[in-house]
Amino acid sequence: MNPVDGGEAVDLVKGVLGIATEAVDNVEVALFPPFPWLLGVAEVLEGSGVKLGAQDCFWEVSGAYTGEVSPVMLRGWCQWVIVGHSERRVILGETDDMVARKASAALAAGLNVIVCVGELEDHYDAGKSDEIVTGQVKASLANCSADDSSRLVVAYEPVWAIGTGKNADPEHAYKTMRLIRRVVGELIGAGAARKVRVLYGGSVTAANVESYVELPLCDGCLVGGASLKADEFAQIVRVTNEVYGHNR
Repeated sequence: MNPVDGGEAVDLVKGVLGIATEAVDNVEVALFPPFPWLLGVAEVLEGSGVKLGAQDCFWEVSGAYTGEVSPVMLRGWCQWVIVGHSERRVILGETDDMVARKASAALAAGLNVIVCVGELEDHYDAGKSDEIVTGQVKASLANCSADDSSRLVVAYEPVWAIGTGKNADPEHAYKTMRLIRRVVGELIGAGAARKVRVLYGGSVTAANVESYVELPLCDGCLVGGASLKADEFAQIVRVTNEVYGHNR
């Protein structure tokens, strides 16, 4: 829920655009503001090449679901939507089944979807990261198929790294992203799974982003708090663009 003021949201986007649009040869950039600011941000982004996404959606097209926003409502302005973010799983009690229904509804509406998965700190400390992430991927993508692969992204965001300033060790992130791609391959086929992008999310900053995007299986990052600082986010885009331009 940041920024809380629509004018601040527009100013932030304008601050990012000047730099981000100069460095998108090798990366795709998408911004995910709160629902009330989507239209204003969409106007600023028009013609820029930077994509727009929503932070969540509901799984029904319409109906008596007061307060919810359907993916069909979003597709006039958005190209992307996030489902299953760890904050919604932990704070609001979203289940894997709910995430799966949201993902399939968003794909059916023609949106590109980022499905988030990640373990709690207790799971990590107990050595259960692989078990938890595998279960989340299988359940959350249960309704997806090979036809969805080019519009599907899986973001690994360990819950203990969200908003805490503690980022995952790159080796752990690499092993988990490798696991995610293997599990996705089991679900929709290895060939299709290669089209699915896998991201890392969790206290990503300009100072540490290179350690993730240089990993062989990392296709980018889902950036949280650092995206609220135009210069910081623009630097993340710059670094990522340079790494991918050099390696790919």
